[in-house]
Amino acid sequence: MSIEISHAYDDIIGLPHHVSPTRKRMSLENRAAQFSPFAALTGYDAAVAEAGRWTDGRLELDETQIQRISDALRALRASLPDSPTVTLRYFIPDERKSGGAYRIVTGRVRRADSETGLLTLTDGTVIPFDDIYSLEREDEKPWQ
Repeated sequence: MSIEISHAYDDIIGLPHHVSPTRKRMSLENRAAQFSPFAALTGYDAAVAEAGRWTDGRLELDETQIQRISDALRALRASLPDSPTVTLRYFIPDERKSGGAYRIVTGRVRRADSETGLLTLTDGTVIPFDDIYSLEREDEKPWQ
């Protein structure tokens, strides 16, 4: 069966374009959307980026460090009317995966509540006692 290319569509080339009596004509935007790129794995790039995001592991404190922080917190509570300035290094757990990050902050202490186990700075930062890795007083006054 041999078809001549130049005459292959001669029988239909002059016919009018079909218009459906039951369907509305598609807009040019919707027609163009048919040819837009297709992402077969929606969210894959975000999942790969999240898996590759680095987090730190929580450092384990030895008994000496735990006692030093406990003593500093006790002294801090005793000196609270003065709103001492401290520098803290504390752990912030990651919300999406295991691990987290360490942050260093310097600020004035508003409250150190032993019942809730929370340290509150005057800027509103709230730090759980259990997440504190180091605590140093910044003003001239030593811990009592």
